[in-house]
Parts: sequence; C-alpha cells; structure tokens
Amino acid sequence: MSFKELTEEYIQFIKSTGIEDIDKLRIETQIESLKDWSLHGTIDTVTAWYLEQQSNCTMQITDIPLDSCREWYLDVSDGYIKHKTGDFFYVQGVRIGQSSSREVGSAGWDQPMITQVGYNGGLLGLLRKKHDGVPHYLIEAKAEPGNPDKVQISPTLQATFSNLKKAHGGKKPRFAEYFETPEIMGGKVLFDQWMSEDGGRLHLKRNRGMLVEVAEDTELDLPQSFQWLSLFQIKYFIKNNSWVNPHVRGIISHL
Repeated sequence: MSFKELTEEYIQFIKSTGIEDIDKLRIETQIESLKDWSLHGTIDTVTAWYLEQQSNCTMQITDIPLDSCREWYLDVSDGYIKHKTGDFFYVQGVRIGQSSSREVGSAGWDQPMITQVGYNGGLLGLLRKKHDGVPHYLIEAKAEPGNPDKVQISPTLQATFSNLKKAHGGKKPRFAEYFETPEIMGGKVLFDQWMSEDGGRLHLKRNRGMLVEVAEDTELDLPQSFQWLSLFQIKYFIKNNSWVNPHVRGIISHL
C-alpha cells in the first residue's frame, strides 16, 4: 500500500469513529513515522553520505585568547565584548539574586551571557516537499565551530537576522527566500513560532522556527551538503549521538 493510500485509509478510519475535525498534517506525520518511506536513499545510504560530509569537512578550529578574536573588542563604556559592526551578539555580565529555588541558594551568582543584538534571534527553517506524494524534508550537513563532530544534520536554513542581511560581508544563506517570503516563492507555512533557547547561557534568546511546504513541482538546485530525508530517517538519526542538531528537533517536535 502506498503512502497516499494508507493516509487516506487512516483518515477514513478516524472519521468512522466520529471525529470530524481532522488535521491532515498530523495524520500524515503519524504515517510517516511508521516506516521509512524515503524515495531518496535508505538509512544506510544516508548514513554513508553523512559520514562522508563529516570526513570531507575542512573546517579547522583553534582555541585562542578572547582578546585575540579579530573584529571583536571590549567596549569600555559598558564592559561588553562586541563585534565591530554592532551586529550578531555581544557578551555581557548578569547578576542573579533571590534564587532560592536554585542549587546556589538565595545568595545568587554572577555570570557572563551571550545576548543577541536587538534580541531579534534568528531564523530556523525546514523545507518540506512531497515526492510522488511522500513528504521529505530538506536538511543540511552543516559545519559549526561548536559542534562536537563539526558537522550536524541541520535545518534547511539556520541563520541569525544579521546573517540574512549579510552583516558579515559574505553571501546570503541558501534558500532564505523560502522563509523570508514564502508566499512569493509558492510555499505554504505549516509552522511558524518563536522558540526559546538555552536560558542558562543565552540572554533572552529566541529563534523563529518555520516549517514551509513547497509544491511537488518545485525544482531546487542542491549542493552536496543538502539532502532530502524522510521524517522516519530524521527520528532514526536522533538516536545517534549528536548527529541531529537541536534546531531540527525543535521544528519537528510539533508534528
């Protein structure tokens, strides 16, 4: 039985129980989770692709003194460490008090925290597209300097708004237009919410998570670092240590 046939059969069964208000997306994702419906590779071939992306990663990370970071400086007016453009983020100190519920007691503590400039967060977008009726999700094997293994399975788009406006002087991230102007690109927004991040190290940090579905006839030029995965495959790889980054997990958590 095909994915579409099983989905329709399940919808009819749900209706037969008297439930009329049916969320088709929720039904589809339940069927997606039952088996690997992927038309673009098996668990084994995706594993081989991912390991190849890791082994081919040329990013080199070197620990250096904080005051040696190029284009970053200590602003003596407020004591914060900032980027010369005034964008991205800055490192500030906070003092926490009246914290009787925490392990340090009511005395509180001081600590540095990372604060997004303007508190505007970033954009985390995952593209969904049906191939012969089967939903697939466009992920990137993305290298970040803080990743345990350099490369992780990441959303289609993972960028701060400073990145999107090219404050770094580089290129605009791939596929950004599908999340900045989804209607113009023919996309349908399935999920769009501000999601919180780690409040122990990031100050008032939030990111906008989006799931956008594009039409089946949408043609995308994919670099080697991008791959269409089934929902089953994404959930399968979550079982592997640090393979799937937290942003992908956050976006699909509502499904």
